Amino acid sequence: MLAIAWLLSGLFGLGLGILAGALERSWVDRLIRLYAYGLASAPTFWVALLLLIVFAVSFKVAPICCAAPPGVLAQEVTLGQRLHHLLLPALTLSIIGVANIALHTRQKLIEVLQSDYVLFARAQGESLWGIIRHHGLRNILLPALTLQFASLSELFGGSVLVEQVFAYPGLGEATVQAALRSDVPLLVGIVFFSALFVYTGNTLADLAYPLIDPRIRLGRSRHP
Repeated sequence: MLAIAWLLSGLFGLGLGILAGALERSWVDRLIRLYAYGLASAPTFWVALLLLIVFAVSFKVAPICCAAPPGVLAQEVTLGQRLHHLLLPALTLSIIGVANIALHTRQKLIEVLQSDYVLFARAQGESLWGIIRHHGLRNILLPALTLQFASLSELFGGSVLVEQVFAYPGLGEATVQAALRSDVPLLVGIVFFSALFVYTGNTLADLAYPLIDPRIRLGRSRHP
């Protein structure tokens, strides 16, 4: 669940940020900022309860709890059933994580579009989306990637509340149960795993920087 939520939040956040930055001061930009500010200030458990009421209780398009249909043996649960039960918890975590990335990407893209080299590109007749593709993406991907990997710890903390609301068995549920039972070895293991999780994410982000922007690799090779 954490991996899917993390991936969705990064993709949606980057896409909304690019759209808001490219259409600055339009109604689309205002709508995206309203969405981002609202979610940034909303408690995770409140969003989870709201989605549960709307999609599981009112529209009945999502299961109300658990990782599989109640009463079905584990070996009889299909992949489609698992994904169906995973959808709403992952969606809750992903829409919460979208806000920071969208707002940061929007602001960075606005700065890029106001730069001198973009003004020169516009003078040559290049379109807005061509400028974003050729000049903007490389400049906004690095900070967005940093913010995305830094959000791993927040995502882990949010999963504790989300898994409690949806009664979904996972790392967050295991943390709560270990704390209630005073299971110190399990708590230490979870803390160690979460720290390793965040460290690995930041390391992967550092390794990805030269692939996104070759200037970083060239600058490092020239260093004495």
